[in-house]
Amino acid sequence: MKIVDVVGTAFRNAFRSRLRTSLTVLAIFIGAFTLSLTNGLGTGVNRYLDDTVASVGVDDVMTVTKTNEDAPTDGGPTEYDPNQIEADGPPGTTTTALTDDDIDTIADVDGVLSVDPTKSVLADYVQHDDGTRYQLSISQFVPGMEVELASGQQVDLDAADPELVLPESYVEPLGLGSDADAVGQTVTLAVTDGTGKQVTTDATVVGIAEPGVVTMSGAIPNDVLTEKLYDLQTTGVPEAETARYAQASVSFDAAAGEEATTALQDRLEDAGYTASTLEDQLGALTSVIDGIVLVLNGFAVIALIAAGIGIVNTLFMAVQERTREVGLMKAMGLSSGRVFSLFSIEAVVIGLIGSAVGVLGAIGVGQLVNSVAGDLLVDLPGLTLVAFDPVSVATVVLGVMVIAFLAGTLPALRAARQDPISSLRYE
Repeated sequence: MKIVDVVGTAFRNAFRSRLRTSLTVLAIFIGAFTLSLTNGLGTGVNRYLDDTVASVGVDDVMTVTKTNEDAPTDGGPTEYDPNQIEADGPPGTTTTALTDDDIDTIADVDGVLSVDPTKSVLADYVQHDDGTRYQLSISQFVPGMEVELASGQQVDLDAADPELVLPESYVEPLGLGSDADAVGQTVTLAVTDGTGKQVTTDATVVGIAEPGVVTMSGAIPNDVLTEKLYDLQTTGVPEAETARYAQASVSFDAAAGEEATTALQDRLEDAGYTASTLEDQLGALTSVIDGIVLVLNGFAVIALIAAGIGIVNTLFMAVQERTREVGLMKAMGLSSGRVFSLFSIEAVVIGLIGSAVGVLGAIGVGQLVNSVAGDLLVDLPGLTLVAFDPVSVATVVLGVMVIAFLAGTLPALRAARQDPISSLRYE
């Protein structure tokens, strides 16, 4: 019997007992479906995070803060430090302030191209004409950063006049019309200075930002606007307090490679500073997602192991039912190797059908989930919640086929070792 005939016979024999084989295929389907869907979920979210990092365009900038070596490690309260300053994060988050001397020290570290201290601005409100005043947060702008725009353009760092990119959610409440109409209009920003007096300044809206992971709900100012707001905010503040920064942005040569970046972070750490890239900051979120996907994949693997046991049972019963048939084939000259191949390929066929149907089912459900998620997650444009990588899909199918082959090995060996005379006498 030629190998082509063996494969054809295996395909026909796979469904001789339709109910038993169908139940086994169903078990494989559940495992392959779950594995494909969870992998697609991880791929979709991680791809969105990668695209977010790429769209921001700041792979050559890292955020540097001063290392607080006195922070308690047992979860207890932190001792008061007059050099502490409010930092980005949950309310109450603090960090040791950077001074101008720290900025100079960082600039002297080998591998640092430039240092820009981040000047924190706390805006009281934003207003258009004499309309309603709304609270507004000012995002920390990282040099080179770009945001997804619904209309307009990015802020011009070298512009002589104050500019900002406004979040899309503010357009209608402020009475700016459509996204396109809002571009070019003037809004008023207010801050409170060191004497407790509320002061205002105007800025031109040059762009409307779509919501995303990086932009969140804050407005993006250019350098002129940041300086103006900071100067107004620090009016009346002691001079020593104005040169205190929560963090600084450090430019470096990202093209030098990951090892060079890590070495730079180590040198900054030795100097008493903590440095992290945007990819590092989003990496924690990626790790959490990968952990969840790994747990879900564990359940899928358990289902596949159960399916493998089903394949063993299905083929053992098939070998027993076809004992005389196997004896007849061997009596007619079919080798033990061909008999082994016949039952092994039968197991692979069951695995192929179950995995293929499972993957196709996962792709179909994934499309449905993406359609529903598109309506629910409107604040995350561009997010494809479940994305299927062709390599991952092929890996799932091939992996299940390998499991099926291994599961079918024992029954196939039993069939190959049968004595033809004894098999022909089997009742």
